[in-house]
Amino acid sequence: MKNILKVDNPNDFCRFIEAPVLHPLVSIIHFDELPPFRHSLNNYSVYGLFIQRQFPKTLSYGMKTMQASDASIIAVAPGQIGGLEDNGERISLCGWALLWSPELLHGSDLGSHMDQYQYFSYFFTDSLRMEPSEWPCITQLLAQMRQELMEHEDSPSLRSILLGYLRLIFEYCNRIYQRQLSLEDKGSSDLLKRFHALLQQYFRENRQQRQGLPTVAYCASELAYSPRYFGDIVHKATGGTAIGYIHNFVINQAKSLLMNGHNISETARILGFEIPNHFTRLFKKITGLTPSEFIGNS
Repeated sequence: MKNILKVDNPNDFCRFIEAPVLHPLVSIIHFDELPPFRHSLNNYSVYGLFIQRQFPKTLSYGMKTMQASDASIIAVAPGQIGGLEDNGERISLCGWALLWSPELLHGSDLGSHMDQYQYFSYFFTDSLRMEPSEWPCITQLLAQMRQELMEHEDSPSLRSILLGYLRLIFEYCNRIYQRQLSLEDKGSSDLLKRFHALLQQYFRENRQQRQGLPTVAYCASELAYSPRYFGDIVHKATGGTAIGYIHNFVINQAKSLLMNGHNISETARILGFEIPNHFTRLFKKITGLTPSEFIGNS
């Protein structure tokens, strides 16, 4: 990975594409009003929703590539990497972007329920495909939010209003997400959701530092499957192995830690590797780069 733009606050992306800065914790961008700008591969420390008539044909999202549908939404969350590396080309987009700092959510009811909005997860590698009637509803909310930011100074009441708009937009997105989910194979989809949530909980509780990396046998047992059957379902759903899914999850965590200033030894220790060289070998196997090369190229 090269030429990564660190989006540590919402206005880092605004400044990169020369969009107006409206608030320290929130940015709302109407791409139709901007001149052409360069691509960027972004390392996010913020949340974001990108609402576009048409996205670039191929985008990076975590360790995968994705093709977004027309008139759709891509959601990002802190710790994620996505976009398209700067290749010198300038593009014009039709649509909006909404970025906000986790600080805006601190102490709010909305912040405590962010896990409910699963379209922010790396697990969800599709765009949210809007129906024709949903585009004007969502973009009108964005236009109203931007008007609030342009007309009113920052205050507790303004932030409360912004949270109200965010909640409404989240629910529109959640309706789209649930509609798409109902069209998928429920068996494999539900299992992968639970598998991913299990890994998130494992690392959130820092169990890797006491018990080491999660194993396929552990995950299968927690999800009430035999290891063999569990592996077969994961392979059918993803085309890969269960251990490969775990390793990809771990390396995504590693990328975030490295990009946020942790050295290789610290990252290995945080992720539960007793021997840093084992971490380095896995990182290179998954990414094609050593951790040192990844840091040097970012």
